[in-house]
Amino acid sequence: MGNIIYLDNSSTTKPCEKAVENINIALEKLWGNPSSLHLLGVQAEIPVTEARESVAKLLSCRADEVYFTSCGTESNNTAVFGVCSSRKKRGNRIVTTAIEHPSVLEAFRKMENEGFEVIYLKPDKNGVVSAADIENAVNSSTILVSIMLVNNETGAIQPIKAAADAIKKSGAPALLHCDAVQGFGKMPINVNSLGVDLLSVSGHKIHGPKGIGALYMKKGVTLPSLLVGGGQEKGMRSGTESVPLIMGLAGAIDELGNINDNLKKAKDLWLYAKDKLIATGLVAINSSREALPYILNISVEGYRSEPLLHFLESKGIYVSSGSACAKGEGSYVLKEMGLSSHLVDSALRLSFSRFTEKAEIDALCEALTQATQRLRRVK
Repeated sequence: MGNIIYLDNSSTTKPCEKAVENINIALEKLWGNPSSLHLLGVQAEIPVTEARESVAKLLSCRADEVYFTSCGTESNNTAVFGVCSSRKKRGNRIVTTAIEHPSVLEAFRKMENEGFEVIYLKPDKNGVVSAADIENAVNSSTILVSIMLVNNETGAIQPIKAAADAIKKSGAPALLHCDAVQGFGKMPINVNSLGVDLLSVSGHKIHGPKGIGALYMKKGVTLPSLLVGGGQEKGMRSGTESVPLIMGLAGAIDELGNINDNLKKAKDLWLYAKDKLIATGLVAINSSREALPYILNISVEGYRSEPLLHFLESKGIYVSSGSACAKGEGSYVLKEMGLSSHLVDSALRLSFSRFTEKAEIDALCEALTQATQRLRRVK
């Protein structure tokens, strides 16, 4: 593809060298079934165990609280459907936000169609739901609260600990689930400090392969499994474990380095990008200064997202459109934040990785200036 500037890391990331190396080793040498009792099975099981420990270390939890899944969506679905199924006799209210990833929102809508009372919390102008709204939404009949750690479009960090406190204060029989896909590997996460019972992560957002995720499930929590069969993952997810993908995830974790150092670099890059973009005189910033600095949502008001995206692509710069629907509807996240239709229609999401450089931001700013000179302004 030649030299590209990739600023769509919240969508997916390029697999890192260690991830690819581990996958190849698994495919070529560790191809046994990790459930088999013979030597080839044991050899395949060892890296699966080590990978589980690596994920647990990042989440500050026990290794036996980590269950491998195929992706963040499966982890989210398992949590939402599992809690609703296992606790429906204890209450009928479930609480989430209006800005969740579709894998949570669509699961809640399905539960709403099945008779559950669903509360959708709205964010403020910075994209954050308030602790007070969470507390008001949780009552004695609440069985599930599901709130994302980091919003995938704006980077807004949500008050997860406040949700845990609200559940405790209310005495509700609720479990707390957190979609941490966008925060995993990018910010320190301690499941005990957050107070969560369930937490979802994914591999391909941190330079691991697609097709691998994990669900943290607090010791003592039990959920019905979505997949039954051979009883893998302690009965939670039957099906032969994908050793190559699991090892790929472990390789990505190995290459992360120091998360706090990476976060500091990302913040510096985020501020640089914000200032450079504002200096063009073309851009409005939709992300809060308190957002996770791997995501910067902007609007080039007066120019629709899709033509901008494709113009940038022609320059070898890859970003994400603010449009969340193939039918051309604007981002529901930005709408829920109260942004005008003009800002929503012209939104772009820039998402960085630890490999993103300031020179790439300079090139983006130059290309955006060219785009506004060549594209037709929309009234």
